[in-house]
Amino acid sequence: MILAANAAVGVITETNAEKALEELRAYQADIATVLRNGCFSILPATELVPGDIVEVSVGCKIPADMRMIEMLSGQLRVDQAILTGESSSVEKDLESTIATNAVYQDKTNILFSGTVVVAGRARAVVIGVGANTAMGSIRDSMLRTDDEATPLKKKLDEFGTFLAKVIAGICVLVWIVNIGHFRDPAHGGFLRGAIHYFKIAVALAVAAIPEGLPAVVTTCLALGTKRMARLNAIVRSLPSVETLGCTTVICSDKTGTLTTNMMSVSKICVVHSIKNGPEVAEFGVSGTTYAPEGFIFDNTGVQLEFPAQLPCLLHIAMCSALCNESLLQYNPDKGNYEKIGESTEVALRVLAEKVGLPGFDSMPSALNMLSKHERASYCNHYWENQFKKVSVLEFSRDRKMMSVLCNHKQMEIMFSKGAPESIISRCTNILCNNDGSTIPMDATLRAELDSRFNSFAGKETLRCLALALKIMPMGQQILSFDDEKDLTFIGLVGMLDPPREEVRNAMISCMTAGIRVIVVTGDNKSTAESVCRKIGAFDHLVDYVGHSYTAAEFEELPGTQQTMALQRMALLTRVEPSHKRMLVEALQNQNEVVAMTGDGVNDAPALKKADIGVAMGSGTAVAKSASDMVLADDNFATIVAAVAEGRAIYNNTKQFIRYMISSNIGEVVCIFVAAVLGIPDTLAPVQLLWVNLVTDGLPATAIGFNKPDSDVMKAKPRKVSEAVVSGWLFFRYLVIGAYVGLATVAGFIWWFIYSETGPKLPYTELMNFDTCPTRETTYPCSIFEDRHPSTVAMTVLVVVEMFNALNNLSENQSLLVIPPWSNLWLVASIILTMLLHILILYVPPLSTLFSVTSLSWNEWAVILYLSFPV
Repeated sequence: MILAANAAVGVITETNAEKALEELRAYQADIATVLRNGCFSILPATELVPGDIVEVSVGCKIPADMRMIEMLSGQLRVDQAILTGESSSVEKDLESTIATNAVYQDKTNILFSGTVVVAGRARAVVIGVGANTAMGSIRDSMLRTDDEATPLKKKLDEFGTFLAKVIAGICVLVWIVNIGHFRDPAHGGFLRGAIHYFKIAVALAVAAIPEGLPAVVTTCLALGTKRMARLNAIVRSLPSVETLGCTTVICSDKTGTLTTNMMSVSKICVVHSIKNGPEVAEFGVSGTTYAPEGFIFDNTGVQLEFPAQLPCLLHIAMCSALCNESLLQYNPDKGNYEKIGESTEVALRVLAEKVGLPGFDSMPSALNMLSKHERASYCNHYWENQFKKVSVLEFSRDRKMMSVLCNHKQMEIMFSKGAPESIISRCTNILCNNDGSTIPMDATLRAELDSRFNSFAGKETLRCLALALKIMPMGQQILSFDDEKDLTFIGLVGMLDPPREEVRNAMISCMTAGIRVIVVTGDNKSTAESVCRKIGAFDHLVDYVGHSYTAAEFEELPGTQQTMALQRMALLTRVEPSHKRMLVEALQNQNEVVAMTGDGVNDAPALKKADIGVAMGSGTAVAKSASDMVLADDNFATIVAAVAEGRAIYNNTKQFIRYMISSNIGEVVCIFVAAVLGIPDTLAPVQLLWVNLVTDGLPATAIGFNKPDSDVMKAKPRKVSEAVVSGWLFFRYLVIGAYVGLATVAGFIWWFIYSETGPKLPYTELMNFDTCPTRETTYPCSIFEDRHPSTVAMTVLVVVEMFNALNNLSENQSLLVIPPWSNLWLVASIILTMLLHILILYVPPLSTLFSVTSLSWNEWAVILYLSFPV
């Protein structure tokens, strides 16, 4: 019954985790606009074949691997993060790639299945479907990946094998020791005698094997998964909870795990005035997601109360809202703000919301009264209603800018945004922030703006856009490329995929705990290095040489240098799926225990290969099904909390394994000593099973609730090769086990020799019990069938183990330091166990089943005397 219950606990816990995953899976249907019979029609993506011509546009999920054949707009940009982990979208063109050994990021004329179009329209020809796509090759490499056994499973298997050998040896020994007794008349023949002692050997095996151990390990891990679910870590396979505890390297994805994967404007640069030479003002912007929540600060760090009252900020908000093709909306199901279109454009929409609207004293607070749905684009809609869009010049690669012509109260205005080098070179005037005046642009101002742009883009690795405007002639209805000159410069905005706020402390925890973090990303080197600086991944380094590599640089290193590089590496950039898996394998070959995080389909093979694969809750279904653990909040800090939980679980597992082993050693000693002394069997096999499964099981499970040590994250990760029960500990438990066994035998002998209710036999009579029927005795031979002595022995065994459970509140601290009530579950389990034991002693059908009988007060007193010293 107990083993069945154990299996049920394991299955239920793991299916609950699977259920949680089902809820996380947002399923997307795949359709395609395909040219068939001379006209375009919408078909299921599954019906595509190589050679089909497909049209794609903004918001489309690409249905197969395709090669570009025709542009239907100025440009086409695709978000490939799911496949390559790049945070910014990639511009596609019709030219074939010249790069040798081209990685996915270099193949700019190929559209990959599963990626999303964020800007433009185009036509492409299908070159691969199903297994022949980039996604398909990932599936194949997942199928080739074998699941690794977890360290605890390996240790328990080793321990089980060791135990089996020792037990087999002892059983054979007991049988051989008694060969001389096989012919005793009591057995009625040599064969029957052999069978009798074989039964004793089996009882010994029952005593030595901790039957309750699998049940307790499963229950303890299941409790751990419950605690971790509260921390937003959904564990998919029970043993992986403990694997986290010995993790030595965490390979973390950058985009979305260390950062929010939501572009946001963090810096604004405008010209304040030029009265005493050019004076440039910089503003900081807070808020790291698409939520329109955040403030604008001047360069001294003081928050602006009414940003929209400053002329440049006001015009930046207008330009951001109007010169924009993206959408920002609130998703009530997920409780967050979502984008449609290019992430840099959405960042500008969010900036317009943070600047707010001019002219209302209650402006910033009034916006907070709106519902989240209305708030998402309230200010953007305001500007779109004020200015009617008349004409648009789309972004193109040669101009690197886009412009819109708007009509506002009998006035035509053109707003432009684009790469700073394109916009600044076309500007002849500048808008001043102190009074809203327009002044001519001169060489010193141009040089000052260029230096600010280089500082934003270089040192701070921000993605920069410049914004400008131009008053157009009345009644103009169409824009041409020639209009994009003599612009008035408004400002420069710098944006980034911002690091999550809690990551820095999590990084420090990892370093304290002796865990290395390697950041792995598809992004380029300088952007990734800047993020690593911000989150503290490089805090311990003076320079980055030898710590930061691109995947291509790493692959070119000779074997010995690769091994050296792996030991020092903190960042690997321009990474493809195959590189991630290669990195995991290389680290595992150096005996590291590797946790790998990922969210894209590209991460699945590496997640499966790693000792512990950690998928993101917002990631793809493929990544989740290949992982051992899913982070519901996508947060790196959650991994660190899970590692601490894993370490605590392992410590507790070690405690209850030792507890159960010392109890079992006691039972073995008891049966062995009885066989050597030649006294009757102290315990029946059914009594041993009762002790092993029920009375050991409950306290052992409760030991799983021991509080984690305060310094659990200050110790180095334990070695995977470390035994669950090491030499010195095994000796300690051998001593305790020996005492448990001798106390049990002592209880048995005491009843025969000294008990008031017993027969008070001389010791020699007890040793020669098997010849009783052939001799003249002063007592009936049936006395050796009495249930009292084995009941006393069994009760001593149960009570001594209850006291022993209190020894396992901590490995090295005494009860004076850690009192019993520090784990109330343990106290409760001891009380419950004693009640169950009393139940089988005093309730008739049960006492018959377990061959026990009720005990007197006198007998209980002796039992306590024998048990307490443990």
